[in-house]
This record gives sequence, structure tokens and C-alpha cells, in this order.
Amino acid sequence: MLLRYRFRLYPTRPQRIALSRAFGCARVVFNDTVAARRLAHAEGLPYPTSATLSKRLITEAKRTPERAWLGEVSAVALQQALADADQAFRNFFASLKGRRQGSRMGPPRFKRRTGTQSIRFTRNARFEVLANGRLHLPKVGDLKVAWSRDLPSKPSSVTVLMSPTGKYYASFVVTVEDGTDFPGLLADPEAETGIDLGLKDFAVLRGGKVIENPRFFARLEQKLKKAQRALSRKAKGSQNQAKARLQVAKIHERVKQARSDWIDKQVKTIVAENQGIYVEDLGVKSLSRGRHSKSIQDAAFGMFLTRLESKANRAGRTFVRVDRFFPSTRLCSACGALTGPRGLEGLKVRAWACGCGAFHDRDANAEINIRREGKRMVAEGHSDTRNASGQDVRPGTLGRPGNPRKGKNEEPDRSRSATADRKPGIPAH
Repeated sequence: MLLRYRFRLYPTRPQRIALSRAFGCARVVFNDTVAARRLAHAEGLPYPTSATLSKRLITEAKRTPERAWLGEVSAVALQQALADADQAFRNFFASLKGRRQGSRMGPPRFKRRTGTQSIRFTRNARFEVLANGRLHLPKVGDLKVAWSRDLPSKPSSVTVLMSPTGKYYASFVVTVEDGTDFPGLLADPEAETGIDLGLKDFAVLRGGKVIENPRFFARLEQKLKKAQRALSRKAKGSQNQAKARLQVAKIHERVKQARSDWIDKQVKTIVAENQGIYVEDLGVKSLSRGRHSKSIQDAAFGMFLTRLESKANRAGRTFVRVDRFFPSTRLCSACGALTGPRGLEGLKVRAWACGCGAFHDRDANAEINIRREGKRMVAEGHSDTRNASGQDVRPGTLGRPGNPRKGKNEEPDRSRSATADRKPGIPAH
């Protein structure tokens, strides 16, 4: 399994200048590749291959006065920039043909000198981690690295990044074996949990355990507004504008790093304590367009589920995504009747009573139902659920193809009515 290990870099002033030069050259090669293929398409010429562009935009360009400065940086970094542009075009064509899952992708766009800058070195560049702990990069020098842990194996590549706040990082790609984090199974085979995600509480686990929603962005939103107002008042191109832009970037970075660190800690705890993990397959992208989009993005459900699944697979845990249309909130965990609150108005109901006499906390009841459904799917061998990537996951509606309108004397489809009252991707809170 390939993993990334990321460490902070502390380059000297000459090294920062060399890295800035490498970032700019890689960006130019990427943009030249995009421009060459756009021009070929506009003029009806054959699609230029990567080998042709490599020779024209890198090898031959270095011999011209206009691009002679490309020879001041490592050729491997330039080749990787061309490879990134080529992969972007491949993804675009695959998306057009329906071969790529997810939403439709657009063609590659030109890179600008803003945001995160990066270059990548492979083993062909002969980068090396020296005995003194420094990272040697060709035509850059030996960079100081803040090592927080040892690399498990020899890295196959390293990506050097510069954040919008001017911080430098080295991201190594290494090969590790599964089960290195949590080797072996847990002693308790019943150590399983369902996870019901929401906005009031980030997650509810087995036994009513609640993970509170930290709301990292909401905490600093007022501070961010103040910094953005100050930025808007600065003269364009001035030093004061650059300082104000840095303050805005620092606030965004603070939110991002705090959220990422918190999610990593929650994921590690859940995987360490449970052998089976069952979650609801939320449509996070659709939720991010709704009226609660800011809160959904602040909670970062997609990041949490992705990291949780990756960590669970590496540790040998059972991880199942329950179908998003499963009525976990409305289903009574005691008798199985669909008597819970329904529709968008039902999201405001925190507790409800079933006709069988059971009284439920909505979140705890949903966790029980998700856990039971996940265990059932594992027992029946249907733990691989469909998602919204290239699949039609909306439940059928009356009158649509594949679900003809019922006659007057026909029994209605109860299984469909149990899920139709809940919009796709709406979380349990």
C-alpha cells in the first residue's frame, strides 16, 4: 500500500529562491502543454503526444533565448509537470466518455501564480535523504527537515509544496504493509459500532457516545470577515495588500490544520476501539449545495469518511457503507415500524415515541439501525453499496420508467414509501 508522509521544511534564503524558480518553471511547462493541445484542437491537428511535447517544450525550448532559464532547474521536475498536464487531459477525456466515476470534469486550465505551489521529484532525479537528516534535491541543495517520525521504507518520490502562507513541506510516497497501525483483531468480537453523522452532534456511536461538532470555521468566521474587509481596502499591488492577504491565508490555514488534526484523532480512536464500523453513505457533494452548505463543509463529512475507511482497511477492520436511502431515522429499532419523524420538518424532532411503547432518541436510534443494517449486509455478502458515482441511486417514483404507475386495486410499494420521504443525502440530524 502506498502512503504519504508529510514533513515541514525549513529552506534557507538561497534555497527558497531556487524552489521559487523551480515552481515557476514547472508552472510554465504545465501551461505550455495545455496551450499546445488547445491550439492543436482548434486547428484540427492531430493530438500531440507526451513524447512530442516533451521534446518541443522542454528539450528544444531550453536552447531558445525565450526558455533558456528552464535549464536552471531539474529536468525531472519539468517532466513531472508535463505528466500532470497529460493526466489531467486523460481524466477529462475519460469523464467525457463516461469511464470516470464522479461528476463531469472540465478540460485542464492554466495555472496561476497563486495558492499552493508544488514540484515533484522521482527516483530519476536522485533525490536523497542524507545521513544527517537533510533532504537533498537536485539544483536546490540540502534542505532542513523537521522529522516527526521515521519513514517506513525508501520513498519512491517526494513532492515539495509551498502553502499560501509561505510554509514549505515535503510529501514522501512510501510503501507500507497492511496492519502496521493496529496489527491483529480485537479481543472482543462484539466491539462494533454504527456511526450516525449530523450537524448538532458530529457523530453518535454505540451506547449513546457522542462526538461533539467542533465547528472550526464558525469559531473563526468573524475574525476572517474582519481580515477580508481589511484586505479589500488595501491598494492593489501594494505591500499592505500582500500583508493583508497573508493574514487571510493564515486564518484559512489555521482552520484547515485544526480540522484535519481533529479528524485524524477521532478516526484513530474509532478504529482502535471497534472491529466493525458501519456508516451511512452520505451524498456530501449534494449536501454542500443546500441551505446548510456552510455547516456541511465545516463538518467535513467527506474527509472524515474517506480517512475512516482508509484507516479501517489498513487495520483489517470491517467497514460498511449503508445505503443513503435506508430509513435509519424513521425506523423503530424496537419493533421495526416506520413511525419516526419524516420529511424536512422531522429534522427538528430530537426524540419520538413509537406506537409499540418505545421512546427513542433520534440519533441513538439511527445508530442502532445503521449498525444492524451493516451487519446484515456483511452476513449476506452485500457490503459493497452503490454510490452516486456513475450510478442512478434515486429511488423510483410513480410514473417513471422502470416503476410503472400502480393501478387502483394494486397494493402500494411500501418499501419505496419508506425511503421516498427522505431526500437523497440528507443526514440524520
